[in-house]
Amino acid sequence: MKREALGRSRGGLTTKIHLVCDANGIPLGVVVSPGQTHDSTCFETTLEAVPLDWWPEAVAGDKGYSAGRIREWLGAHEIGDVIPRRDNEVRPEGVEFDREAYRRRNVVERLIGWLKECRRIATRFEKRAKTFLAMTTLAVLRRLLKLRNKIRV
Repeated sequence: MKREALGRSRGGLTTKIHLVCDANGIPLGVVVSPGQTHDSTCFETTLEAVPLDWWPEAVAGDKGYSAGRIREWLGAHEIGDVIPRRDNEVRPEGVEFDREAYRRRNVVERLIGWLKECRRIATRFEKRAKTFLAMTTLAVLRRLLKLRNKIRV
C-alpha cells in the first residue's frame, strides 16, 4: 500500500499531496504519500522535486515542520526557514521569527484548496500512485495555463 501512496484513516483510504509553490502560487514540485504519513517525513523529498534553478531563498511551513533535522537540511542548502517553533522548543538567542513572511504562507494553502476543487484530485479516482500523481500534474498544468495570462515570467 505504501508504494501506491494509500493510507488508512477513519474515512477509509487516503492520500496526502505535498507541494512547493512560489510566492505567486505557482506550483514547483509535487509529491504524494499515504494519508497517515506525517508531513515532515516528506519534506526533503518534496523540495528535491523542485528544479535546482527554482530553489527558494526561504521556506515557510507550519509547526509540524519544526524539527532540527529540517532546519539542518535547510541550513546545509543555504535556505532560510520561516517555521514557527513549537511551544516546547527554545528559540536561539538573536533569532527573530518573521511574522510578515509567515502570513504569506497562505498562498500554498489557497493552492491546495484550489486543487481540492478539482473533483478527480479530491476524490482520488485513480488507484495507482503514478496515475494519481499524473492527474495532479495535469491539474497543476491547468492552473499554470490559467495563471500564464496573469503573471508574465
